[in-house]
Amino acid sequence: MRFAGKRALITGGGTGIGAAVATRMIEEGAVVTVMGRRKAPLESISPNFVVGDVSNADDCRRAVEAAGPVDILVHNAGVAGTGWDRAIAVNLTAAYHLCELAERDLVVRRGSIVTVGSTAAMVSGAVDADYNAAKAGLVMLTRSLAVRLGPHGVRANAVCPGWVRTPMGEDDMTRISENVDDAYRRVTRFAPLRRAGEPQEIASAICYLASDDASYITGAIMMVDGGSTAVDVLMVDYEEG
Repeated sequence: MRFAGKRALITGGGTGIGAAVATRMIEEGAVVTVMGRRKAPLESISPNFVVGDVSNADDCRRAVEAAGPVDILVHNAGVAGTGWDRAIAVNLTAAYHLCELAERDLVVRRGSIVTVGSTAAMVSGAVDADYNAAKAGLVMLTRSLAVRLGPHGVRANAVCPGWVRTPMGEDDMTRISENVDDAYRRVTRFAPLRRAGEPQEIASAICYLASDDASYITGAIMMVDGGSTAVDVLMVDYEEG
């Protein structure tokens, strides 16, 4: 019961990684408020939910007020393939506003912030520059928060997943193949673990960083990617040839 007596706000909490984090924290004693754009999945996860868009400042304020006083803030909401303005608003600016709104609670309660970045914050393909830039900004925002809020007892860390089997991930897979399983196999063929992650595996990392088990960890970037960013793809053909 690592989160007994704690109150958490999780954005993008209705499905995928956010839902897995919320479920885990509830199981471990937290009172969890989930925020998202659709009521049905949110209310299936927690009785405490706020229907709203993180890119809307008023919705963010409602969520922080409903969840408060906040011990744990997990900014998981994210979008891709939506264009520059929307990508920056949801993936980056929303995190800034939410942290600003929850800061007083977090300082008083010596709380924890966990942001959900992406391997795209560190390495790039030929497309999705908007998403890549937003996630890179989110990682640096997290480190900046760690430096500024650390003296007040607040920790801030980022988890950067690789490919994960989520509804968002499956939408991405349809670009590659009608067979989603085949698409996941193709995009992870160079990853040391040779598979995509599961939401519960990412949730485990997030819950660890949010908990007192990680009491001396702040400003960290945890890659939860099956080892994919450890691979030098320029060497694969050379070494296998």
